[in-house]
Amino acid sequence: MGRPTTFTQELADLICERLADGESLRAICLDDSMPARASIFKWLGENKSFSDQYARAREAQADTMADEILHIADTPVMGQKTVSKATGIEITEGDMIEHRRLQVDARKWLAAKMAPKKYSERLMSELTGANGGPIQVERIRLNMKPVEELPE
Repeated sequence: MGRPTTFTQELADLICERLADGESLRAICLDDSMPARASIFKWLGENKSFSDQYARAREAQADTMADEILHIADTPVMGQKTVSKATGIEITEGDMIEHRRLQVDARKWLAAKMAPKKYSERLMSELTGANGGPIQVERIRLNMKPVEELPE
């Protein structure tokens, strides 16, 4: 039996659950029981309900990545590092801090892209008028000149 190509809510729920748990869409689609990425993207364009569900799963995925960042940062991983030198090969053992830093940085970047309002380091400002409406622009007099004489 080939990959599923017909949308079902059961498949949509499973895809979104796996995304929310932190699994990448690429990894999900490598599973032979899952549809190809092209099918999923087609469903996203055709099915508003699935598109909304998928967007919520991606937001949850960003939260999962934030949780993973703490776990990775707090959990040492022992390993071996091999370096070739003129005198031979040097093997050292210790915490794989460079690898853990890469894992953390990748998750920080992805979380910031998936949920920028929540995880982006960029400062965002939004100006609004009264009650969240548009900003009102008013002309004022300067140097006691009549308003009609002010340049545009």
